[in-house]
Amino acid sequence: MNLLIIGSGAREHAFAAKIHDSNHQVNIFMINPNAGCLEIVTPLSFDVSNFNLLKESVLSNSISLVLVGPEIPLIHGVADFIINEPDLVGVKVIGPSKKGSMLEGSKEFAKNFMNKYSIPTALYSSFDKTTLDQGIEFINNSDSPFVLKADGPAAGKGVIIVESKDEAIYYLKDMLINSKFGKSSEKVIIEEFLSGIEMSCFVLFDGVNYKILPYAKDYKRIGEADKGLNTGGMGSISPVDFLDENLKNKIKKDIIEPTINGLISENINYVGFIFIGLINVNGQPKVIEYNVRMGDPETQVVLPRIKNDFMDLLISCTNQNLDKVNLEFDSEYYTNVVLASKGYPEDYKKGFEISGLNEVDDSIVFHAGTSLNNDKIVTNGGRVLSIVSSGKTMKEALKKSYKSISKINFEGKTFRQDIGFDL
Repeated sequence: MNLLIIGSGAREHAFAAKIHDSNHQVNIFMINPNAGCLEIVTPLSFDVSNFNLLKESVLSNSISLVLVGPEIPLIHGVADFIINEPDLVGVKVIGPSKKGSMLEGSKEFAKNFMNKYSIPTALYSSFDKTTLDQGIEFINNSDSPFVLKADGPAAGKGVIIVESKDEAIYYLKDMLINSKFGKSSEKVIIEEFLSGIEMSCFVLFDGVNYKILPYAKDYKRIGEADKGLNTGGMGSISPVDFLDENLKNKIKKDIIEPTINGLISENINYVGFIFIGLINVNGQPKVIEYNVRMGDPETQVVLPRIKNDFMDLLISCTNQNLDKVNLEFDSEYYTNVVLASKGYPEDYKKGFEISGLNEVDDSIVFHAGTSLNNDKIVTNGGRVLSIVSSGKTMKEALKKSYKSISKINFEGKTFRQDIGFDL
């Protein structure tokens, strides 16, 4: 089978590594891969937003399955294009339709969906430029803290949490008037602040049946103790110890099943991963957000825990017989510590040589923002590497990750030394 992975970050490197280890004979193609993926994939070079070039590449390389990693191609309708293109009949896609992708593409759409199907979430109101005054009035009549979210996708950075009304009004104006997050903040959701501990739930859905994958917890902020700016994610851990059977049952009954039933009721074509960002509020799980793909940095600790052949899962998903799969998970702890460029998530420089990768022998290194320059691996993004380790305890796994990090160097190497601090 020839398989194409869309995306080129650490999540996609984890996909490629898992597929590479499959018992199935799979030739893996990837669009604009990072340096780490080059060892196991055939690289293709073009802009994935050009669907005609995508079509030509799928045909010329006899691709039969496309696995979509990031959200933007899905939001732009890449799954619909492949499914509906007459020349691509028979090509399967792991990734939801454009309508299904609205769960991530629009916070307002997701909130309306949750309300319609009685899925617990924070109370909210939405505003745009024309209702700015009402937004300011809403803030003045509400209690702090304030949570402001760009309606559209913002690479995991479109959420601002502030304590004062003045700050909330400033950021509301910055998002709506100054387009802080571009088109993504043409509409802003202001929602109730929920206090509790967060976790990430992942579901694989074939359109009829679903399987719950290992839970994880990620760390979004750049600074220690969850301070500073939001990032795409600076680390992750799986399993999550505070997630007992009672809480799992509540999540399944109150959140996962209504989500699945809602997608089916709305006749939404959805084949792929559902990420549900959750918060445990005094024993009651609530939804913070939906993503329509696997999360990054969580994928890097979730996939290694799955004992099943990953291709069996993907094929079952495309054949709508996930119900026949018996999932098995590794009980060991997996930890991921992200190495980032200095200045991330704001301005940063690229092109610094990375040394010490060959010295790492006790961790898996998934590449994210890397490239080759004269046969040398150099930095090429904000998040550069994911350092993933396993152990019988979380502390043991983290110790391995940090030991491996000490061997890897590049100018401006930035990472959090407190991943798992709240567990």
